[in-house]
Amino acid sequence: MEQATAVKKRHGERGGAARHLGHGRRGGTALRVAAALLWGQAILPVPALADDAADIHARILTIDTHIDIPGGYATPKHDPGVKGDLQVDLPKMAEGKLDAGFFIVYVGQGHESPVGYADAYKQAVAKFEAIHRQAEQYPDRIEMALSPDDVERIVRSGKLASCIGVENLYSAGPDISKIAEFHARGARYMSLTHSGDNHLADSANFRGKLDRPSMEIHGGLTGMGRAAIAEMNRLGVMVDVSHSSEATTLQAVEASRAPVIASHSALRGVHDIPRNLSDKALKALAAKGGVVQVVAFDSYLRAPRPEKAAALEALRKDLGLTTAAAWKAITDEQRNTYMARLRDLHAQYGRATVSDLADHIDHAVTLVGIEHVGIASDFGGGGGIGGWEDASETGNVTAELVRRGYSEADIGKLWSGNLLRVWRAAEAAAR
Repeated sequence: MEQATAVKKRHGERGGAARHLGHGRRGGTALRVAAALLWGQAILPVPALADDAADIHARILTIDTHIDIPGGYATPKHDPGVKGDLQVDLPKMAEGKLDAGFFIVYVGQGHESPVGYADAYKQAVAKFEAIHRQAEQYPDRIEMALSPDDVERIVRSGKLASCIGVENLYSAGPDISKIAEFHARGARYMSLTHSGDNHLADSANFRGKLDRPSMEIHGGLTGMGRAAIAEMNRLGVMVDVSHSSEATTLQAVEASRAPVIASHSALRGVHDIPRNLSDKALKALAAKGGVVQVVAFDSYLRAPRPEKAAALEALRKDLGLTTAAAWKAITDEQRNTYMARLRDLHAQYGRATVSDLADHIDHAVTLVGIEHVGIASDFGGGGGIGGWEDASETGNVTAELVRRGYSEADIGKLWSGNLLRVWRAAEAAAR
């Protein structure tokens, strides 16, 4: 099936001139009115525009490419089948019409040593098992998807689709064969780094500091990093460059036989921090057929007010969360306290919104075209913005895109079509 949007029932897909009208950074309503005139339709008042957005959101296939899970996931402690405190659970996905998600096997960067690798691998296996356990516990509501065809089939059947991504291949250690093991466990994209350089590549950031670039100790990829990319290509796994340095990103795009993704990144052309993807890197990724999944992460989308930044730093010091080791060892009590006080800071000082997210989407679309842009939340890992606080509010993103004049066909590409195309290209490269 060529377009992911064909999975759900479709009515009057927009196209042609309307698609081109929808790419401006401002004046979405005016553009949509102009498009309506071209289609011979009546001009829609704002309430009708909202209704139209809801209809479009119900018809298209939506995929969130980055959902982090806590320890103890899919146990009574964190039951995804019940609407609770998690930003993503099955009821919230259904309520927000979020059809599919990449649940993440994340392991923070630790020591490059046999002990460090063994501990990271153990953490990764536990998260693989938790993601599969979710589908085993609720087989009538969610099913594991190992291919784009699986995603479309599962959604067509009325169920949610669960995919797996690996964040930070540090967890595979120096044993390249573990990449095949992770693939066998269901992983369909893998990133080389997280916060801090490792044995595969340089990271964008120095140990979690968003405003500090990494030390670039390798100058990009290592020999083992190149071997890891070759192995991912052999298996049909998408290569993910989110959290990678500029040099790593450019070299990974060049080294990969298949298009590359940035699974949850914002754009340096809108907000200039090392963690975000530069225009140069975005152009290189797009030239190879790849896609950037623009992420709903407050501090990636816009600079915080100085007073909020100071309050956030004070909060971290108060809870002893000032080092990568402290974050890795965080307790449930610390995390709950941190998140509660962080919400208070957001309420006091404000945060990024779906409009800021759409600004980054607009920038990427203007720079490289609609075919190379997607959407991610990073829920559970710090993501969440005004208007898209959890999976139940997913439709608000579509509504903002409609307000800005994006057509249904292009919104379908942003939510799933582009990612599924890259995934199929990775599979083809393996064959």
